[in-house]
Amino acid sequence: MNQVVNNNESSHSNNQLVVDGVRLHGRFAARPHDVDPLDESSKFPRALRKFRLKEWVGFTLMHPEISSSMILQDAHYLASSEIYVRDKQGLVEHSRNVRGGSLNLSHVLFPSAMAIDSKGYRIAYDWADKPEGRHRINVTVEATEDQEAITMNLELDGSNASAPLSVSSPLPGGSMYTHKLAYPASGTVTVGDRTYTFDPSRDLAVLDEHRTILPYRTTWVWGTFACNTPDGIIGANFAERPIVPGTDEESCLWTPGECEPLADITFTKTSLDPLAPWRMTSADGRLDVTFTPEDRKGVKHQLVLASIDYWQMVGTYSGTVAGYEVKDARGVCESMKARL
Repeated sequence: MNQVVNNNESSHSNNQLVVDGVRLHGRFAARPHDVDPLDESSKFPRALRKFRLKEWVGFTLMHPEISSSMILQDAHYLASSEIYVRDKQGLVEHSRNVRGGSLNLSHVLFPSAMAIDSKGYRIAYDWADKPEGRHRINVTVEATEDQEAITMNLELDGSNASAPLSVSSPLPGGSMYTHKLAYPASGTVTVGDRTYTFDPSRDLAVLDEHRTILPYRTTWVWGTFACNTPDGIIGANFAERPIVPGTDEESCLWTPGECEPLADITFTKTSLDPLAPWRMTSADGRLDVTFTPEDRKGVKHQLVLASIDYWQMVGTYSGTVAGYEVKDARGVCESMKARL
C-alpha cells in the first residue's frame, strides 16, 4: 500500500516528488522540481509501470470572445494532441497521433520545452528557468478540408500567476500527481481569418499538468474556470472521483494570492438536455456556481477489454467562490467513464 504523507512547507526542501524511493503524498506549496512518479520503489519493473502511466500537459484559455483548450498527452505506447477554438462562428478542432515518448513531457518543468510537430500541426510550450518567468505557447495548425487554421502566439506571466495547486494522491488502483494554476496571458489567437487579442489584465491561460497511473475502471467529473479581477485571480478547480479515504484530492479555490483546499463537490445537472446548465457546490458552501454550456464535444468507443465515454463542454460560470462573486467566467466541464 502507498504511504500517505501529509506534507507541509518544510517537507518540500527535497524538491522531489519521490525521495529515496518513497513517494510523497499531500498538497505542496509549490511544484516539486522533479515529478517523475516512476522513481518510486516497486516490485514491478519501471518499464512495465511506464506503460500504465498517463502524462499530459494542457491549457484552457479564458477570453470573453472564445473558448479554447489544447493538450499534449503521452500514454508511452502512443502520444497524441488535440486543440480546439470555439467562437461565434462555431467549433474548430484538430488532432494528431504520434509515436509514444516523442513529445518530451519533461518531469522538470523549469526550464523545459515540449512540442508536437507533425505534418502541418505544431504546438509548442517553452518554459522559462523559473516559475515566475515568462513562458510561451506557440501554435501553428494548418487548415484542412473541413476545419480552419489555428495560430497562437501567447506569453504567460509567471510573476502574476495564481497560487499553484500541486497535489500528489493515491487512487484506488492507481495514483495521481497534478499541477494547476492560472497565468495572465498576452498575445494573439487566430482562427481562420479572425484574430483575438489577449490582454493580461483580463485574460488567462490555465495550466493542467498530470502524471497519473489511472485505475482500470476510471471515472471522474471535473470542472475549472478562472477570471482576472481588480483584487486578483478568482477561480476554482473541482472534481468528483473515487479517492482513498483520508487523502487529498485536486479540488481547490483560487482567491487573490491563495490556493485554498476544497473537497466534497456535488455536480447536479438541471435536466436531461445535453446542454442543460449544471450546478456545482461544495459541502462547506465556499463554492456555489452554475455552469451554462455553449457547446459540447465527445468521444465514445466500446471494445472488448477497453472502453471510453468522454465529453467536454465549454461555457460560462456564475456564482460565488469563497464569498467572491463571479459572473460569466469562461470555463469547461468534462466527464470521463473508461476501462483502460
